[in-house]
Amino acid sequence: MIDFYIWYTPNARKVAIMLEEVGLEYTSHEVEIGRGEQFEPEFLKISPNNRIPALVDHDGPQDGPLALFESGAMLFYLAEKTGQFMPADGNARYEVMQWLMFQMAGVGPMFGQYNHFNNYARESVSYAKERYAKEAARLYWVMEKALSSRDFIAGDYSIADMALYPWTCSFEKRKQDPGELPNVKAWVERMGAREAVARAMKAFERALRTAPIDDEYWENMYGDTQFKRR
Repeated sequence: MIDFYIWYTPNARKVAIMLEEVGLEYTSHEVEIGRGEQFEPEFLKISPNNRIPALVDHDGPQDGPLALFESGAMLFYLAEKTGQFMPADGNARYEVMQWLMFQMAGVGPMFGQYNHFNNYARESVSYAKERYAKEAARLYWVMEKALSSRDFIAGDYSIADMALYPWTCSFEKRKQDPGELPNVKAWVERMGAREAVARAMKAFERALRTAPIDDEYWENMYGDTQFKRR
């Protein structure tokens, strides 16, 4: 049994997709990050980085529970646990890994900064908006080129696709024209047609909060509360 600690974010969605794809039994537990629940001592035992998602597999690899934070690590772990959606060896294994890292180090942080400066920053910073808009467009174009010769980002369907899809499926959130990204658009449609993907996305379709937000929420998400040592 897996306990899955979530809020309604792309990083939680990508792990939910994997859990649905492999059919492992899990229970979701909301951690309302705008209300500071990620700073509770019990949650910090599971996720010392005070971020969601987090996961506890009570049937871990050493006959006991395993707690994980970092969504990419969760995808990698679940792939190894089940033997699915990641090649066991060879070049294909490392190609999946590089695209997973592309999402973790590039798409996630850059799209997150785009979202922050366009929707949540309390002052308008034109330089930041322009910088992250350009980087979002560049990352979409990297995907567009890769998908020109394959149906999925690393060749066969894999955890790399699961990682990228929740971040990139909504073109309008980054003001991208899907008509200029036909290969990405076709990939988004293929991904959305998968039953497990559709189930996971529907379970997480609760609307994300958008600006304006109240002071408590903003402080817990973006204020000095984030930087207190616990």
